[in-house]
Amino acid sequence: MTNLEKYEEVFVEVFAVDKNVLNENFNKENVESWDSIHQLNITANLEEVFDIMFEPEDIMAMTSYQAGKTILGKYNIEL
Repeated sequence: MTNLEKYEEVFVEVFAVDKNVLNENFNKENVESWDSIHQLNITANLEEVFDIMFEPEDIMAMTSYQAGKTILGKYNIEL
């Protein structure tokens, strides 16, 4: 499984959506179910999948599908 597939799987599991809806518009403003619990679940799952530990500011910035990609790049995770 590629890193991108692993990344998408986290969003699919946390939000119970099809991966086809994951794009630059998938964010806390456009996804009704996106709340602080979902945001923490995303970061916790990504930490586990990629064996990393996010800085608090990165957890707070994890507000979209696209932002997550950028944040993982800071940890040398290529998607």
